[in-house]
Amino acid sequence: MAMDGYKGFLGLLVSALLVGFLSVIFTLIWILHYREGLGWDGTALQFNWHPVLTVTGFVFIQGLAIIVYRLPWTWKCSKFLMKSIHAGLNTVAAILVIISLVAVFDNRKARNIPNMYSLHSWVGLIAVILYFLQLVLGFCIFLLPWAPLSLRAIAMPIHVYSGLFLFGTVIATVLMGVTEKLIFLPNNLYSSFPPEGIFANTLGLLILLFGVLIFWIATRPQWKRPKEPDSSILQSRGGAVEGMEGTLTVSLGGNMDKSDSELNNEVAARKRNLGLDEAGQRSTM
Repeated sequence: MAMDGYKGFLGLLVSALLVGFLSVIFTLIWILHYREGLGWDGTALQFNWHPVLTVTGFVFIQGLAIIVYRLPWTWKCSKFLMKSIHAGLNTVAAILVIISLVAVFDNRKARNIPNMYSLHSWVGLIAVILYFLQLVLGFCIFLLPWAPLSLRAIAMPIHVYSGLFLFGTVIATVLMGVTEKLIFLPNNLYSSFPPEGIFANTLGLLILLFGVLIFWIATRPQWKRPKEPDSSILQSRGGAVEGMEGTLTVSLGGNMDKSDSELNNEVAARKRNLGLDEAGQRSTM
């Protein structure tokens, strides 16, 4: 099936992939060039895993998971396969987020720095908890064959809306985190437009643009994956309908045959009675 506005979709998709990839690259450059690199020794180098893994998993990979159903080249693939890819991408993002949180809490514990005092940390933790809840419920309702179709129909719009809401919340949380990190530059250096501040602000704009592109692609109705019927349901319903039709045909056929025979017998009886009446009249005359 051809997609309406395919060229526009392709242009936005390429733009989103390019901007998302640049966001990851810019995050790595920021950490490796301006923040002394990565490590796992309880120092600031361990904390640096937090922005790298968050942007890579929670932003870029989650964005890909949101639009994977919109790729027209996958429309011929089974819905179960696409559900598995969608769940797999979200699972990878969740694993990266867990590692990023462990890096933060271990680093703060080693340096005796208090946790969860900023708005960034509050909103971020809420987003992580809701994301894992969304992932578990989505896996149980849509991927496993246990949930009834009525429950899936009710949960689908909620699942779609909450997924977009969480993605937007993650974008906002990352932007708050970038700003918070720059504010702590020594001697109020951020206000003097240092190269690191300009570079990190550019990173924030790339992340914001990536979110806008993902939202636009995910909300265009003409780029939605076409609905496909459930073959097992159709087969069961088709068998039932065919059985009903067969029963109805036999029943109607039997009734029609019976009605026809009764009608023929009645007509024959009337003809006999009419013949007898005529013969009696003739004998009387």
